[in-house]
Amino acid sequence: MTRPLMPKATAVWLVDNTSLSFEQIAEFCEMHLLEISGIADGEVAIGVKGLDPVTAGQLTREEIARCEADPAARLHLRTSSHPEPAKRSKGARYTPVSRRQDRPDAIAWLLRHHPELSDTQIGKLVGTTKTTIQSVRDRSHWNQANLKPVDPVSLGLSTQMELDAQVRIASQRAAKAKERAQAGFVPGETLRPLEETISGHTGTAAAQPED
Repeated sequence: MTRPLMPKATAVWLVDNTSLSFEQIAEFCEMHLLEISGIADGEVAIGVKGLDPVTAGQLTREEIARCEADPAARLHLRTSSHPEPAKRSKGARYTPVSRRQDRPDAIAWLLRHHPELSDTQIGKLVGTTKTTIQSVRDRSHWNQANLKPVDPVSLGLSTQMELDAQVRIASQRAAKAKERAQAGFVPGETLRPLEETISGHTGTAAAQPED
């Protein structure tokens, strides 16, 4: 493991609870310096609950204190004696029963902060159905009054890498759609019928003066 689990949530905690420099936090969490600055300004990671890396066993308080005292020092991830969990094989995402009630909150957060994501992508991230997503979108969910948008990463429903990957895919798809629109492509548009093309050329030729 080269970076902490849930790096964005860890960065939020470090910004709020330590005097580490933005550079130190950015390097440790493998995030851009501007992202860390945005977290401090309240413009990035809105709704993300900070994750204490000390409690999570990823840093020691001595390591944090060492780097707070020396801005040039760099945080070192605490190595664990426990083997890393094996990667899941392909298949439907399993969500623990204790986490399933958090799905609507995660859906609400994704719809608010990443509207570019498709229902299929949201379903993959939080392990839910399009019906549930639609009910949250149109505010017909049975528990709508109590829904609170919360980052699915901080809820443990998906990893930051998974979320970033889906957002990247959605952004690329949107960029391609914009390029096609600027090029004059209209979805569903087909070639003009041969009769119209011929008649159009005929009309143009008839309008030209004879030699």
